[in-house]
Amino acid sequence: MKKMSELMQEKQLLSFELFPPKTDKGMENLPGTIEKLCEFKPEYISCTYGAGGTNVGKNMDVCKMIQDAGTTPVTHFTCIGNTREGIKEQLQNYLDNGVDHMLALRGDLPFGWTGTGGDFKYATDLVAFVRKEFGDKFEIAVAGSPEGHIACRSLESDIAVLKQKQDNGADYIMTQLCWDMEQFKYWLDAIYTAGVTMPVDVGIMPILDQAATINMALSRNACVMPRELCEIISKYWIFPNPFDKEPFDANAAQKKEDFKKAGIEYTIKQIDEYRALGINGIHLYALNKWKDVTDIINMSGIRTLV
Repeated sequence: MKKMSELMQEKQLLSFELFPPKTDKGMENLPGTIEKLCEFKPEYISCTYGAGGTNVGKNMDVCKMIQDAGTTPVTHFTCIGNTREGIKEQLQNYLDNGVDHMLALRGDLPFGWTGTGGDFKYATDLVAFVRKEFGDKFEIAVAGSPEGHIACRSLESDIAVLKQKQDNGADYIMTQLCWDMEQFKYWLDAIYTAGVTMPVDVGIMPILDQAATINMALSRNACVMPRELCEIISKYWIFPNPFDKEPFDANAAQKKEDFKKAGIEYTIKQIDEYRALGINGIHLYALNKWKDVTDIINMSGIRTLV
């Protein structure tokens, strides 16, 4: 079987990201969602890991569901709170279960943490360790931040780290979400100049919900929100603010519907721009829902179902 990084040299891939549901009901519903997503014949589906490595067991369950649905699971894997021995043991368990694709991450620090609380401080260390211990048994994806990681001192420093991940044995890049297309183009040129030759798989979060969009941009990533996106948020603003569980806004339900419609159009336009840049793959955050993602794929024409 070809590696994802090899396939990306031949064509633009389509993939999805899921997360392990917190409830039993969510876990029961997930195989149906995966089945719907697999109708588009994605090259892979990735599954996230909870902060601090929580939900590890559920992560494996989701990877098995992805396998059962007939596509390749890519597990997120963080070094937070993890020892060398623990990492070795967990990764061997993945291999024993037929999961040999991973996204190597430092991971988001849980609330109150000041360091990783494990043997490794950075994803670069994790990549080097996995290659040393497992050779080429894993295909390793790594994160790329077109705007620079919030914990990095500069964009240049972040790009140098990305090149280091490549030197340590990484195979391809999955990008952090980025709505600023001019910045993305600058970053793409800059990583090539720095000698990064890994294929680039672009992470895209569908714009479906005001609060989730604002939260995703600012809680972890310090993403620039372009004027056009801000206009959509302002136009359908839910008063007093979209984070309230029971807003005072009499038109909240209609505004949510209108926002989602405008957000889907915005997402499709962004996919068009990314594809026109010749990136190697589109990695859609499915948010464990299939209907909105199905609409986005059908309307954007990424996949023609024959």
